[in-house]
Amino acid sequence: MKRMRSVLVLVVILTLAAGAFYTEFTRAGSVPAPKFLEAGELANVASRPSAPNTSVNGPFVEVSAPPASFDGSLTSLPQIGPAEKKPMREMLSPFSGEPVTDGSAPDAVLQIDNSINAMPNPITSFAGLDLNSWGAGWPPDTNGDVGPNHYIQTVNTSIGIYDKATGAALTRITFNNLFGGTGTPCDDKNMGDPVVLYDYYSGRWILTDFAWSSTKGPFYECIAVSKTADPVNGGWWFYALQASSNQLNDYPKLGVWPDGIYMSANMFTRASRYAGVKVWAINRDKLINGQPLTTVAFTLGTSYFSLIPSTDTNTSRATLGTPNYFLSNYGSTTIMRMWKFTVNWVTPSSSTFTGPTSITVATATKFTSRIPQLGSSETLDALGDRLMVQLQYRNINNTPSLWVNHTVVSNSVAGIRWYEIRNLSGTPTVYQQGTYQPDTNHRWMGSIAVDKMGNAAVGYSVSSSSMYPAIRYAGRLATDALGTLAQGETTLIAGTGSQSGGYNRWGDYSAMVVDPNGCTFWYTTEYYVTTGSNWQTRIGSFQFPNCVP
Repeated sequence: MKRMRSVLVLVVILTLAAGAFYTEFTRAGSVPAPKFLEAGELANVASRPSAPNTSVNGPFVEVSAPPASFDGSLTSLPQIGPAEKKPMREMLSPFSGEPVTDGSAPDAVLQIDNSINAMPNPITSFAGLDLNSWGAGWPPDTNGDVGPNHYIQTVNTSIGIYDKATGAALTRITFNNLFGGTGTPCDDKNMGDPVVLYDYYSGRWILTDFAWSSTKGPFYECIAVSKTADPVNGGWWFYALQASSNQLNDYPKLGVWPDGIYMSANMFTRASRYAGVKVWAINRDKLINGQPLTTVAFTLGTSYFSLIPSTDTNTSRATLGTPNYFLSNYGSTTIMRMWKFTVNWVTPSSSTFTGPTSITVATATKFTSRIPQLGSSETLDALGDRLMVQLQYRNINNTPSLWVNHTVVSNSVAGIRWYEIRNLSGTPTVYQQGTYQPDTNHRWMGSIAVDKMGNAAVGYSVSSSSMYPAIRYAGRLATDALGTLAQGETTLIAGTGSQSGGYNRWGDYSAMVVDPNGCTFWYTTEYYVTTGSNWQTRIGSFQFPNCVP
């Protein structure tokens, strides 16, 4: 009996010790070394869900507290970056059973004819935020959008506002120094995954990231909304949207739509165990007028992962009443899944989230290896398991379509697979698709957009063992042969260094957007000037000659 008691005491002690270790591992602000986070047994086990399920629950009608208000100039706030640099939290894909092939065979829709024209050269190209001055860690999660007079870039965990005509920095500020007055972790514990949107419907800017004080929750999406079109001096509303009481809203993605702002996130219970996807419709009228925020939400089971909401532009707006489209390619190499979110702000409880509808695509071998670099033993994560933002909606000549891209592997090299999907109100089908991989260099972390003429452009990173990571873009005219980026690759900036120091995360996303003039493309992502850990970002623009603003 005495021996049994001793054994029980020992078990209790070990259990408590293990619990203490787990708490230390997951508590906010204590992020493990990047190698351990990605490969350690605890991280992988913690990310594994229970038996996958396809349930959809909702609608959940939620009302947030009134926002805090700021009416001064952002230039009056501290213009200083984060003091601490650390690997940003990464929540792994929930399943180890993703279909994988070796990728040694050529892609069925690989663009073969590379005797192509050249993309237009950059109109503007200027430095964005960097790690040493403005970053909080790796990766930067570079994002950006453009308005009538400004370009705003976000990284983990800072914001840069630029005069888009000159590239001059008007103000640079951290999320922690921006937010205040909500009485939540949004005020001083912003953790990253930033997104910036210019909302053409209201002429307002929207900045978001997530925040929490403890991995027990609650977890917040922090939403800053400009009071005018002037993001520097026009004032801001600060909302703290509680995404969940106990689930982290990881990898949030947002889109602009006629009847609101739409959002998705991968949810992880206590920031560890995968719990499915949550999607929201956010009431724009409340958002821009400083009123308590009304949202309608649905939750999806753990069979799904990384849904992206559609977003439109001022020159190609969706008709009011058109559902917002969500896409995911998770769990298959031959289909994408589409959902439709129809919100009813008069009777929110009657809102619907329907799907998924399967869309057959050419077999896409997801890139699960690492990207090599010149002069560094570090190889880079391509995030080849998911679609890349944004999911662009276009309506050219009364033909609605969705455009999206992701990273695939062909001939053992990473390339950009892109799609145009049509017949959205009926049975959606792929109108055209292609894989851009013109040589032995790897291309990944892409973002696609389409101008008012129907011309498309894709920006991405390029690297190999014989070159430093660079920022390039390719594209197509609306009249080019289907499935081709026939306007060949142009360099925004050539990297002169590689990432090192044990940090293999890159991205986790980039941003290609179209100017309010309907013609000018703007792109931003990361690169290196010198080999090391100080990532840089670049912001550039270009325009096809056949598009007149």
